[in-house]
Amino acid sequence: MKKQKMNRDWIATARTLSEALPYLQRYSNAVVVVKFGGNAMGDDEAMAEFARDIVLMKQVGMNPIVCHGGGPMINDLLAKLGIESRFVRGKRVTTKETVEVVEMVLSGLVNKRIVQAINDAGGRAVGISGKDDDMMVCEADDPELGFVGRPVEMNIQIIRDLYTAGMIPVCAPVATGMEDNETFNVNGDTAAGAIAGALKADRLLLLTDVAGVKDETGEVVTQLHPDQVREMIADGRIGGGMIPKTETALKAIEDGVRAVVILDGRVPNACLLELFTEHGAGSLIRSTEPRVTPRGLRQGEGGL
Repeated sequence: MKKQKMNRDWIATARTLSEALPYLQRYSNAVVVVKFGGNAMGDDEAMAEFARDIVLMKQVGMNPIVCHGGGPMINDLLAKLGIESRFVRGKRVTTKETVEVVEMVLSGLVNKRIVQAINDAGGRAVGISGKDDDMMVCEADDPELGFVGRPVEMNIQIIRDLYTAGMIPVCAPVATGMEDNETFNVNGDTAAGAIAGALKADRLLLLTDVAGVKDETGEVVTQLHPDQVREMIADGRIGGGMIPKTETALKAIEDGVRAVVILDGRVPNACLLELFTEHGAGSLIRSTEPRVTPRGLRQGEGGL
């Protein structure tokens, strides 16, 4: 008979799986929108790890929807084509010429790369954009920015049809306009928030290149109420690039999303740490008060 020594790592892995049971039960059939972007998109290993996490989420009974950005890839192609990138208040000015490049990169190169990574990990991913089935209809967000869109109409039945059929939707933030043949570039966080709000999602995970919302001492705040977020924006504790992310979170909660988490996408298995462990992995924003929870669940996280 072949004997095998018990390895501490194996035991720790088994314990981790056992401790995840309450979370697996709680998130069964939950709709979770994940905004994927940042540095991880340009790293093959990080992309493959993210894809495995998304496939695992689907495998255990969740309904993940991926929405992505692609700013660095857009910059690269614009530079190769000799098209100047211009920004106003930190936002890209999107001309008629630029929006065609944006659509090529987001709906083509980036979207299909994520789809392929998920499929390679054993999932069944389908890439779409806000144009498909008029899923996202926009108006110009700011005349100075050109074809940068603000979602005004969401038709998300196509997403429901896909995840109900066992697929993982991967959404590019390119949208149609109110006029014929009109195309808009949409901020990835904004698009993810609009999709999550239209679906009344159980969670919106905004993966970033920072650890989360930080207080005046530099420590990550693990749980926040919308009123606290507004206060921190007003007094300057939340600033810079975190302002649009927290504003997206507030709008999503107003639209019916149960909770939004801003977390560091550079951390290995960030989504799994947030969803399936006691300590989580970022700053959770929700409007409901903490509830009595099963033993072991993070405070305030006993229900979706």
